[in-house]
Amino acid sequence: MNSALAAALDAQADDSVLLAALADHGVFVPVHANGSVLFLKDSDGSPALPGYVSEACCSDQLPESAGAVHCDVLRLLDIAAQTGVGMLSLQSPGGWARVPVPLLRHTMRERGRDAAGERLLLRPSTHVLAIALRQALVRRIAEFPAIRTVWVSNARWVDTGMENLMLHIAVDEPIPSPSAKRLMEVLLTEEVVLGEGDPHLGSLALNTTTHADHMAELETMGLDQVRAPEKRPQRWWRRS
Repeated sequence: MNSALAAALDAQADDSVLLAALADHGVFVPVHANGSVLFLKDSDGSPALPGYVSEACCSDQLPESAGAVHCDVLRLLDIAAQTGVGMLSLQSPGGWARVPVPLLRHTMRERGRDAAGERLLLRPSTHVLAIALRQALVRRIAEFPAIRTVWVSNARWVDTGMENLMLHIAVDEPIPSPSAKRLMEVLLTEEVVLGEGDPHLGSLALNTTTHADHMAELETMGLDQVRAPEKRPQRWWRRS
C-alpha cells in the first residue's frame, strides 16, 4: 500500500506532497482478466489511467476489475506514452485527485529521472562531486546486501539541455527499493555535502530482473560503476 499517497489524497494535500508520494511509491493499476489495463472515463469523457493506493482500495472502488498490478512511476509514464492517455486518476479510500501526465513528467525531470518520451544522454563525469560519490560508494556499498551495482554518470536532457549527476542503483528487491532510498540518505547525510553551484543529484533504482535490459545498456556506456563485493562461499568443512 502507498500509505503516503493515501494520506495526501485523504487530506487533499498540495500538489508537491502528492506528486512526491506518487513518484516515490507508485500506485496499483486495475487490469482486465487478460492483463490489459482497465481505463476509466474522465469528466470530459476522455480516458484516464486509474491508480489506487492499494489492491484492497481498487477492489472496493472498482469491483469490475480482475485485479491490480503495482506500477512505479516510470511504468505509469510508459503506459501513458504507449496509449496516449493524458490524465491519471488517483484514488484512496477517502480522497481522489487528477494528475496531468505532463505534470508528472515534469516532476520526474526535476528529480533527475528519465520520464518516458524524454531523451537522456549519459556519460562519465569528472566533477569533484562525482568523484566523492564513487569513493563513498566503495566504502559503503557492502552495508546494503540488496544493492548489486551503482553507476555514476553525468545526465543531460536533450530536449532542455539541463544536466545533473545521476546514480543508477541495481537492486535485488522490489521497486520502490528501501535499500536504494537508504543509500541515498546515507550518501547525502554522512558522506557528501551538496554545495551552492553543485549539480543536482538524481537517482533511479533498477530491479536486477525486471530492468535487466536497461542494466545491460548501462554496461555498454563506459560509465563509472561500483559493484558490491563478491560473497565468498562458506566452507562446510573444518580443519582437523
